[in-house]
Amino acid sequence: MMKKIEVLIADDHQMVAEGIKTLVEFDGEMEVKYIAPHGRELLRLLNFTEPDIVLMDIDMPVMNGLEAMQQIHKNFPETKVIILSMHEEKGLVKKMTDAGAKGFLFKNSEKEELIWAIKTVLNGRTYFTSKLTLNLINQSTSGNISDGPDKIIATLTEREIEILKWIADGLSNKEIGEKLFISHRTVDTHRTNLMKKLEVNNIAGLIRYALKNGFVN
Repeated sequence: MMKKIEVLIADDHQMVAEGIKTLVEFDGEMEVKYIAPHGRELLRLLNFTEPDIVLMDIDMPVMNGLEAMQQIHKNFPETKVIILSMHEEKGLVKKMTDAGAKGFLFKNSEKEELIWAIKTVLNGRTYFTSKLTLNLINQSTSGNISDGPDKIIATLTEREIEILKWIADGLSNKEIGEKLFISHRTVDTHRTNLMKKLEVNNIAGLIRYALKNGFVN
């Protein structure tokens, strides 16, 4: 029998934590070993357990997520952490990633995205929800909008941003379609629309654009 992926949740809202536990374990490949109500308890647990992944809130009593993330980065650098939060401030997201967070999801994300984010991070990559990318773009362009790259990016849909990320990761239309549960023809249509919006002529151009503007999983 294959060993299950061990997950540790840190969230001070018990009902929220139990809800996340249910979503994670529904996959059948994962098991939530512990739930910590705050950062200090999370750090205590990490002294005697080595979870494959930690799902952590930011707003917690005793020790918040940012403080906990900084301590994890210092004392348990191999621990992979995904932030689950409703915060979307650019500065806070940057602080969390600078402290070593490998992913960022909103708490209202779909079950499929949560599972995929966990598996992506376990495979050594980072995962940031396309909703976050889109919200940050909208924040940065809510003032005086110019004709620069921010305005162009703001025209992209959530699905287009998602597909752009996977293109930058080198996935084919078929592979992207399988991950997003859509046909490869639909992916091709989105790819064509991306090339028109971003004014590039080929896949290499899309990849260059994605790398330049931070759209990398």
